Order: sequence, then C-alpha cells, then structure tokens
Amino acid sequence: MIQVGSEAPDFELPSNELTAEGRPGKPIKLSSFRGKKNVVLAFYPLDFSPTCSKEHACFKDDSVRIDGANAQVLGISVDSVWAHQAFAKQMGIGYPLLADFQPRGAVGEKYGLFLADKGIDGRATVIVDKAGKVAWYQKHDGQRSDDEILAVLAKLG
Repeated sequence: MIQVGSEAPDFELPSNELTAEGRPGKPIKLSSFRGKKNVVLAFYPLDFSPTCSKEHACFKDDSVRIDGANAQVLGISVDSVWAHQAFAKQMGIGYPLLADFQPRGAVGEKYGLFLADKGIDGRATVIVDKAGKVAWYQKHDGQRSDDEILAVLAKLG
C-alpha cells in the first residue's frame, strides 16, 4: 500500500494516444511530469461501465479547472489501448487513458489497488506532486469528488 509522503512508484504504460505509426499505444511515463505538473492518477475498474463513465464525464467537464491547477489527469484501468481509444472517443475525453493491461494490473499492484480476485484495478485517486511524492490518496466506493481533488491541487499550487 502506498503512503502519503512516499515516492510514487514510477511506471510507463501504453495509452489511447496515437504512436508515430498512427495506432493507439503511445507510452506515458509518470516521471516525465516531475518538476512540471502535479498528476492525478484516476484508477478505475473498466471503460464503459456506468460509474466510470460518469466520473470521466466529470473530469472532462472540470478539465479547465484541473488545467488551471497545473495538473494532468491520467486515467488507469486494465482495459486495452483499443478499448481506451473507443471509450475516449465516445466520451470526448482529452486526457490520456493508460492500459494497465499486460501484465494485467501490474501498476495497480504497485499502488496496492489491483483486485486480483476480480482482475481489475480498484477505484482510487492518487495525487502525485511535482516532486514525485504521493500528496494525497483515497479509495472510492462510489464516484470520486472533483471538488475534493481540486481542493488538494489548490493546496499544492
């Protein structure tokens, strides 16, 4: 389990963003944001599920406020880059969705969020500050609160 104040486990995952070859799968590395932006890691179970769809709609609606807080949202689930591409297109999502697909749930496991019995990452938010430290962490039974996330980001500056 990760702890607030600890170094956030680094990772690189393929995303729904296009590679130079025009296919989804552009790699995104957490440490590439170090010194530049705070990062909101939005772990979620599956693309196209009702709660996940509502959450991503909220992130999309609050994107101006999140950008204004100098933060980058990264959605993370065990879905493939192709599922992420279709989900992002349908939902109008402009931030990267990362595929914790192979090996399944490996990044979720690093953060103590992979639910092996279900084969999915649990719903949680991890905010990583510009120094690469875990600034805030919360598991969610239901939909997460953008207002709470934005309040944490405001404190980080």
